[in-house]
Amino acid sequence: MIPRYSRPEMVSIWAPETRFQIWFEIEAHALDAMAELGIVPKDAAAKVWDAHRNAPPFDIARIDAIEAETKHDVIAFLTHVSERTGPEARFLHQGMTSSDVLDTCLAVQLARAADILIADIDALLAVLKRRAFEHKLTPTIGRSHGIHAEPVTFGLKLAEAYAEFSRNRARLLSARADVATCAISGAVGTFANIDPRVEAYVAEKMGLTPEPVSTQVIPRDRHAMFFATLGVIASSIERLAIEVRHLQRTEVLEAEEYFSPGQKGSSAMPHKRNPVLTENLTGLARMVRGYVTPALENVALWHERDISHSSVERYIGPDATVTLDFALARLTGVVDKLLVYPERMMKNINRMGGLIHSQRVLLALTQAGASREDAYKLVQRNAMKVWESDGALSLEELLKADPDVTHYLSADEIADRFDLGYHLKHVDTIFGRVFGATS
Repeated sequence: MIPRYSRPEMVSIWAPETRFQIWFEIEAHALDAMAELGIVPKDAAAKVWDAHRNAPPFDIARIDAIEAETKHDVIAFLTHVSERTGPEARFLHQGMTSSDVLDTCLAVQLARAADILIADIDALLAVLKRRAFEHKLTPTIGRSHGIHAEPVTFGLKLAEAYAEFSRNRARLLSARADVATCAISGAVGTFANIDPRVEAYVAEKMGLTPEPVSTQVIPRDRHAMFFATLGVIASSIERLAIEVRHLQRTEVLEAEEYFSPGQKGSSAMPHKRNPVLTENLTGLARMVRGYVTPALENVALWHERDISHSSVERYIGPDATVTLDFALARLTGVVDKLLVYPERMMKNINRMGGLIHSQRVLLALTQAGASREDAYKLVQRNAMKVWESDGALSLEELLKADPDVTHYLSADEIADRFDLGYHLKHVDTIFGRVFGATS
């Protein structure tokens, strides 16, 4: 992660100070449970908590110095805690292994990160809903293969994004629940030297659920699903970003990113207004998806554990969550301030001489008695003339002048098939499905 694409709240989750505070809470809560079970002296846990409250913040440099000698981060931390705490520190980490601390801490961090991301999606959903209703009946051309198809509304485009991010929210809630597990089960997960009730107690205190069966680590399929979910969300971000980028092309210009006073689009060409935010979102989405494969490869560890996953997670935990947090916030801003041009949308609808109504004429001909094959030929031969004229000719007028067409349809029946409003008659139905009947 780099500051350019980072926001403070998410960054703080991954700061050393936060990590060490979580480590301490895991160790101290475990000590509370052991004191209650009579495994350690009753007052040991209280003295450890008191010493922590009365001590200055963790000395990160001191912990790093110890680790430089021990080559072990958890031992370095425990040594530092012992220096700050006194003799009662000897009861910390009883029957525990390093992964009990590391994996449980990672679960806390990922759960907290998920909470921020869920709030990010909620903010995006609110903006998408507002703009969707604003443009609920703003006609625009639908495109398939990048080619004019039939009319839609700009509100429907945004409603589609709203539905997609609603699904992403549900996926993230599920992934959060899946990854928020606690393991305080000892060297190979058998609880040989620690009571399972300690794990249950720590899990409750840290807002987690006990891992049903761990080895020396929490199974990494949970983490793989979490990061895969982030990758799907990133793909949804890119999908909407690319829509904006296409709509901002000079030849289209139906919508564009807000261009602030004093903003510059090009160092060489003063006229440029480039879709830099959505291009940036495309790049950030690539980065988030790039962390999915390492998470999947972390699932297959040797026996009860190896540490091949450790270095990977030190990267992808902070980078994926920080980047996605920034991207969601940026996308929310883009949609909130998006400039929409209904007049240009209507101009583009009319750009190709009514070709967008060809299906309605095709269906009318079949209903009037023409075979589908003949109806298709009749419409297509007239449509190709309009296409080759670059929209200078009118499909409606050509059809009215074609005796093979008027054999089946009157001029008024043909004209009726060129009604734009016909295509929008079920917009309310779709909005009801997406936003609810009372929206």
